[in-house]
Amino acid sequence: MKRSISLLLALVAVITASAQFDPQMGQYMYLPTAYNPAAVGEGDLMKVAGMHRMQYVDIANAPMSTWFSFGSPFVIKKTRHGAGVRFLNDRYGLFTTQSLYAQYAYRQKLGNGYLSAGVDLGFVNVGFKGDSVNLSKMGDDYHDANDPAVPTGSKSGMKFDMGVGLYYCTPVWWVGASYSHLTRPAVDWSDGTSGVEQVVTLVGTMYVTGGYHFRLKNYKEWVLTPSAMVMSDFASWDVNLTLMCDYKDRYRWGLGYRIMGSVNILLGIDIISGLQLGYSCELPTNKLLLESYGSHEIYLAYGFDILKPKRTNKYKSIRYL
Repeated sequence: MKRSISLLLALVAVITASAQFDPQMGQYMYLPTAYNPAAVGEGDLMKVAGMHRMQYVDIANAPMSTWFSFGSPFVIKKTRHGAGVRFLNDRYGLFTTQSLYAQYAYRQKLGNGYLSAGVDLGFVNVGFKGDSVNLSKMGDDYHDANDPAVPTGSKSGMKFDMGVGLYYCTPVWWVGASYSHLTRPAVDWSDGTSGVEQVVTLVGTMYVTGGYHFRLKNYKEWVLTPSAMVMSDFASWDVNLTLMCDYKDRYRWGLGYRIMGSVNILLGIDIISGLQLGYSCELPTNKLLLESYGSHEIYLAYGFDILKPKRTNKYKSIRYL
């Protein structure tokens, strides 16, 4: 069964296809710049963050994703801005994706918070390990071992990409909306010899996020934070729902549910002032649970103050920036 699933993951997309949804994360609330450029520079801390996700552990060719981001707020005269970079390295079966973006956001004071408008500008590289394909392993008459639509060698191509977003954040709640792959980059692997078009198009995805911090009235050291992320390419959709519990603004745990079929257990701690560690274990609610050890994700971030440099012994959390 695991062998069949591995082959399915390797050939899950048709070469002339539209790729849906960027790789998803269970700890989406801690790395908002991965899907919304308007969140870059939010808060007063310069932040370096990384996340690594291993999906469907123990299944060959299962997805594996690594995110990295760096962002910083800055001030020009009396206006606030944010800038940074983000990087993604993703593997899904025999497909690979690497992307690098520069991010910028303009922040405007509005009510009790700031409204930000941001943009992603960068490049995305999509590859396919065609030399690892062996259709004869499928063991049926439907798959042709010499199918001209499947590249016989390694292929890759790079295209310009762009995304936009809006983000509003107060000390109590936040909401954001963004759209990735605005340029619909189409990577062409055709070499003119097979007579078959080999193109992968990255379809734009809309993200809507939001959350609220409830500090318990009679237990001031406890905070409950429900949050949600909705994703759609206007042909399909997915929803993540999460409830986190924080103690003393330092220790946290929670549960998440993805409507497309998984539950998530989240743990985290702020090790020292500004240094945050998070872990999640996502378990599928379908038959994949019997074939794998679920999906595992680790998150590490460090933030430090640059707008108000001063000596202080006060503990500083970077949970939500």
